[in-house]
Amino acid sequence: MVPTPSRPRAALAAGLCLSALLAGMPPAAAQDVPTPAAPPKEQPARELAKVDAPKIEPAKDIVAMPAAEPALAPPSPPQSTLDLPVPKAQDAARKSREPAPLVYAKVSADPVPTLSPQTFLNTLRAAERYAAFVEAGGWEKVPDSLITVKPGERHPAIPALRHHLTLEGDLPADAPPSDRLDPPLVAAVSAFQARHGLPDSGILGRLTVNALNVPAETRQRQLAASANRLMGIKFSFGERYVAVNIPSATVEAVEGGQVVRRYVAVVGSPDKATPTVETRITDINFNPTWTVPVSVVKNEIIPQMRKNPGYLAKNRIRILGPGGTEVDPTKIDWASQRAVNYTLRQDSGLDNSLGQVRIDMPNRFAVYMHDTPAKSLFAHAVRFHSHGCVRVGQVKELVGWLLQGVEGPNGPGSTWGPMEIESGIADGERRDIKLPKPVPVAFVYLTGYAGPDGRAQFRDDIYWLDSPRPVTAPATVQAPAATARPADPTITGSIVPRRPAAPAVR
Repeated sequence: MVPTPSRPRAALAAGLCLSALLAGMPPAAAQDVPTPAAPPKEQPARELAKVDAPKIEPAKDIVAMPAAEPALAPPSPPQSTLDLPVPKAQDAARKSREPAPLVYAKVSADPVPTLSPQTFLNTLRAAERYAAFVEAGGWEKVPDSLITVKPGERHPAIPALRHHLTLEGDLPADAPPSDRLDPPLVAAVSAFQARHGLPDSGILGRLTVNALNVPAETRQRQLAASANRLMGIKFSFGERYVAVNIPSATVEAVEGGQVVRRYVAVVGSPDKATPTVETRITDINFNPTWTVPVSVVKNEIIPQMRKNPGYLAKNRIRILGPGGTEVDPTKIDWASQRAVNYTLRQDSGLDNSLGQVRIDMPNRFAVYMHDTPAKSLFAHAVRFHSHGCVRVGQVKELVGWLLQGVEGPNGPGSTWGPMEIESGIADGERRDIKLPKPVPVAFVYLTGYAGPDGRAQFRDDIYWLDSPRPVTAPATVQAPAATARPADPTITGSIVPRRPAAPAVR
């Protein structure tokens, strides 16, 4: 079995899928990672509409979800004194009410799955190859001044950059030596960025230089630690399965050994880590209600009610007593912990913490995948904000893939296409759809892994699982408090994880 990244936090992770509507939980800062911008207004609507196509295919760029293209209006009749134009202020107010296009961070279009039956051996071989790099002295650090170098320019550190990229396989070994950032080297930088989950622009920026300067020893440790976590995995891959790599914050729909679609995801924050799980997706829930976990009631709801007695009503959360009888919030002493003895349930709706869809997957941590009303987080490059569950961007498309072959709402011969899914949600009624053949799903924690081509991929060690344990002091010596924590996490260049209140690993 794959060990969980947060065993002491398993109880906290159980069902903790609180959305951004809880005022007490601001999302973590995205540091200096750029956030993708919305498409320019002058971009033709017919080009933007391509991303709404129901066909499942690898994501290749930031996805914008604009409103439907308006139909051509008939010619206007001659204006009369009774047919006055809409005032500009009123017209602007109407435009301000239009929802902004949804923007999703760019994810890899590589069809090779992160998790496959061969991932363990591929990663183990990569760890051995990086151990050879370590024995040979690794690679030379590059200076920060490389950040200012533009394509075509020269710099004395370019040869060191070429050596590094040649070692890791991003630059062909037969590339001619040069101290210039020529096109082949730009392409190699782009390939390096893609392997590290960075924007593959080919431009040397701060994050790329940071990733280049991670020592070979650290990279080898990431690969070895990830291979160790995969050792003995008993996951049933099957012809179709879903894989979530927590450090990548992505969800992969795999069919026939290929990724048919990779989705942006939001996973657990460092102090509310998403656990590793091997199970099966059994049900799809439309318009789900959300039962607030006891830990959230204790740590977040009760403090909120002490400050704002109308908090539950505002968020449509009802208190249920024995037999499902609704309890008046004013009858509860919020200065005490009595509320934990009741069931708090949020009604379904657009503002529900689970959004409009929940993907049910029974497991002992009570985590699952779901929609969210806080969709702006999908545009961020750093997406570690949830309470343990996995929020999926474009979740309805993933649901459509999961429901392939399932009888649709109109009886035999019908299917669950995009329109049927939207209609099934639009009525606002709770609907549970059981999958006749459950789909295997695995949440894994791979900060370093390799595919069939042997090239290694790296992601940030957001939960401090790759870092070596500090040496325990003898019983006769009082160890300093710092030794009770893991060492600093592996920083691969994209983010600097916040230190959690307690170690996120047993």
